[in-house]
Amino acid sequence: MTRIIPALSEISAQYDALFVDLWGCVHDGVTAYPEAVAALQAYRASGGLVILVTNSPKPREGVAAQLGQFGVPEDAYDSIASSGDSARAALFRGMVGEKVFFMGEWARDAGFFEPLEIIDTPAPITRVPLAEAEGIVCCGPFDPMADPAINRADFLYAKQKGLKLLCANPDIVVDRGEVREWCAGALAALYTEMGGESLYFGKPHPPIYDLARRRLASLKSKVDSSRILAIGDGIHTDIQGAQGEDIDSLFITGGLAAAETKTQDQPDPAALDAFVAKERVTPTYAIGRLR
Repeated sequence: MTRIIPALSEISAQYDALFVDLWGCVHDGVTAYPEAVAALQAYRASGGLVILVTNSPKPREGVAAQLGQFGVPEDAYDSIASSGDSARAALFRGMVGEKVFFMGEWARDAGFFEPLEIIDTPAPITRVPLAEAEGIVCCGPFDPMADPAINRADFLYAKQKGLKLLCANPDIVVDRGEVREWCAGALAALYTEMGGESLYFGKPHPPIYDLARRRLASLKSKVDSSRILAIGDGIHTDIQGAQGEDIDSLFITGGLAAAETKTQDQPDPAALDAFVAKERVTPTYAIGRLR
């Protein structure tokens, strides 16, 4: 049964490190949550390590720059593991070919195509029209407000050609302020539903947790899984991913599931129990907002 807690500080001494989701937990896509920032700063001041584990398709340098714009200070975290970096490693190993059709917003996602230093001999990746492509790189929809179904014609063609789709962000939706937007995960789910093959590298899939553990190991020689707490508002990304990694989780109910859990300041206990039973994913702890 999920235990509702009043603040991170009630349980934080049990953990040496946090794997913290960003969107919906630390910021709303526009600005930082002051209480969340203060909670992470206090945790680090007590000796804990904070790894931001995000399904952003950006490289970690791009995530850090964006956090600065949102007002998240550098002393609120130690390192960043992004879905973008995990997926880029696969891209430059040639997992979807060398000629790729790109889906996303180039002005925002251009950094995805910058080679990683951890790949000794990166594949020579070029962007091409779909008709010339050997694979698809999806950082997001061309229009985040449009129904993913508008891509059916292209996806049918891609499926018939046997193209793999590399999904740089498994999130289905995010809330930017008060506006809900589609993410790359919605397109990948549609492609899979149509019979295509989608490759995932962010939460809840293992590659991003491997990257997060590598980031953590660079800061501290060894942290046992029992001493890591995952924090997030995505029941099928953050919380399901934590369960798959055998680590405890803190579910932020005031994010994507605010309506389902009837969260005002805190979730309604009965609504929370009904929600986790329906989704068949059980967090260790829950709280309305990270604080």
